[in-house]
Amino acid sequence: MKLKLAVIAAIVAALPAVALAQSTGTASTPRIDKRQENQQKRIDQGVQSGQLTEKEAARLQKGQQRVQKMEDKAISDGKMTVKERARIEHAQDRQSKKIFREKHDKQVAKK
Repeated sequence: MKLKLAVIAAIVAALPAVALAQSTGTASTPRIDKRQENQQKRIDQGVQSGQLTEKEAARLQKGQQRVQKMEDKAISDGKMTVKERARIEHAQDRQSKKIFREKHDKQVAKK
Protein backbone atom coordinates (compact mmCIF):
# COMPACT_ATOMS: atom_id res chain seq x y z
CA MET A 1 0.00 0.00 0.00
CA LYS A 2 2.80 2.40 0.92
CA LEU A 3 4.62 1.47 -2.28
CA LYS A 4 1.55 2.38 -4.35
CA LEU A 5 1.32 5.75 -2.61
CA ALA A 6 5.00 6.38 -3.21
CA VAL A 7 4.64 5.52 -6.90
CA ILE A 8 1.58 7.76 -7.28
CA ALA A 9 3.33 10.59 -5.44
CA ALA A 10 6.35 10.27 -7.74
CA ILE A 11 4.18 10.31 -10.85
CA VAL A 12 2.18 13.25 -9.55
CA ALA A 13 5.36 15.15 -8.73
CA ALA A 14 6.77 14.61 -12.23
CA LEU A 15 3.66 15.67 -14.17
CA PRO A 16 3.92 19.46 -13.73
CA ALA A 17 7.32 19.50 -15.41
CA VAL A 18 6.04 17.38 -18.27
CA ALA A 19 2.91 19.50 -18.65
CA LEU A 20 4.89 22.73 -18.70
CA ALA A 21 7.38 21.33 -21.17
CA GLN A 22 4.59 20.28 -23.51
CA SER A 23 2.72 23.55 -23.28
CA THR A 24 5.60 25.75 -24.36
CA GLY A 25 4.97 26.54 -27.98
CA THR A 26 4.65 29.54 -30.17
CA ALA A 27 1.46 30.65 -28.42
CA SER A 28 2.02 31.86 -24.89
CA THR A 29 -0.51 30.83 -22.25
CA PRO A 30 1.08 31.83 -18.94
CA ARG A 31 -2.22 32.29 -17.11
CA ILE A 32 -3.47 28.82 -18.07
CA ASP A 33 -0.07 27.25 -17.35
CA LYS A 34 0.15 28.87 -13.91
CA ARG A 35 -3.34 27.72 -13.02
CA GLN A 36 -2.54 24.16 -14.14
CA GLU A 37 0.57 24.26 -11.98
CA ASN A 38 -1.38 25.52 -8.95
CA GLN A 39 -4.05 22.86 -9.35
CA GLN A 40 -1.35 20.21 -9.65
CA LYS A 41 0.17 21.46 -6.38
CA ARG A 42 -3.24 21.19 -4.71
CA ILE A 43 -3.51 17.56 -5.81
CA ASP A 44 0.05 16.82 -4.63
CA GLN A 45 -0.69 18.40 -1.26
CA GLY A 46 -3.89 16.36 -0.94
CA VAL A 47 -2.01 13.13 -1.60
CA GLN A 48 0.71 14.01 0.91
CA SER A 49 -1.75 15.01 3.64
CA GLY A 50 -3.99 12.00 3.08
CA GLN A 51 -6.97 14.13 2.06
CA LEU A 52 -7.03 12.33 -1.28
CA THR A 53 -7.22 8.57 -1.74
CA GLU A 54 -5.31 6.83 -4.53
CA LYS A 55 -8.43 6.59 -6.70
CA GLU A 56 -9.34 10.23 -6.13
CA ALA A 57 -5.83 11.38 -7.00
CA ALA A 58 -5.77 9.24 -10.14
CA ARG A 59 -9.15 10.58 -11.25
CA LEU A 60 -8.05 14.18 -10.66
CA GLN A 61 -4.82 13.52 -12.58
CA LYS A 62 -6.84 12.35 -15.57
CA GLY A 63 -8.83 15.57 -15.41
CA GLN A 64 -5.64 17.62 -15.35
CA GLN A 65 -4.31 15.69 -18.34
CA ARG A 66 -7.58 16.29 -20.21
CA VAL A 67 -7.28 20.05 -19.68
CA GLN A 68 -3.63 19.94 -20.76
CA LYS A 69 -4.60 18.14 -23.97
CA MET A 70 -7.20 20.82 -24.65
CA GLU A 71 -4.52 23.49 -24.26
CA ASP A 72 -2.03 21.62 -26.44
CA LYS A 73 -4.63 21.20 -29.18
CA ALA A 74 -5.64 24.87 -28.96
CA ILE A 75 -2.07 26.15 -29.40
CA SER A 76 -1.06 23.55 -32.00
CA ASP A 77 -1.80 26.00 -34.82
CA GLY A 78 0.31 28.72 -33.18
CA LYS A 79 -2.51 30.83 -31.77
CA MET A 80 -5.27 30.46 -29.23
CA THR A 81 -8.64 32.00 -29.96
CA VAL A 82 -10.78 33.72 -27.37
CA LYS A 83 -13.31 30.90 -27.64
CA GLU A 84 -10.62 28.24 -27.07
CA ARG A 85 -9.25 30.13 -24.07
CA ALA A 86 -12.74 30.47 -22.55
CA ARG A 87 -13.38 26.76 -23.05
CA ILE A 88 -10.10 25.82 -21.36
CA GLU A 89 -10.69 28.19 -18.45
CA HIS A 90 -14.18 26.73 -17.99
CA ALA A 91 -12.65 23.23 -17.89
CA GLN A 92 -10.14 24.49 -15.31
CA ASP A 93 -13.00 25.90 -13.23
CA ARG A 94 -14.73 22.51 -13.23
CA GLN A 95 -11.47 20.75 -12.38
CA SER A 96 -10.82 23.16 -9.50
CA LYS A 97 -14.25 22.40 -8.04
CA LYS A 98 -13.59 18.67 -8.30
CA ILE A 99 -10.28 19.06 -6.49
CA PHE A 100 -11.96 21.02 -3.71
CA ARG A 101 -14.79 18.49 -3.34
CA GLU A 102 -12.47 15.50 -3.25
CA LYS A 103 -10.10 17.10 -0.75
CA HIS A 104 -12.92 18.10 1.57
CA ASP A 105 -15.00 14.94 1.54
CA LYS A 106 -14.89 12.51 4.44
CA GLN A 107 -12.67 10.00 2.65
CA VAL A 108 -9.06 9.84 3.72
CA ALA A 109 -6.16 7.76 2.46
CA LYS A 110 -5.24 4.77 4.59
CA LYS A 111 -1.75 5.00 5.98
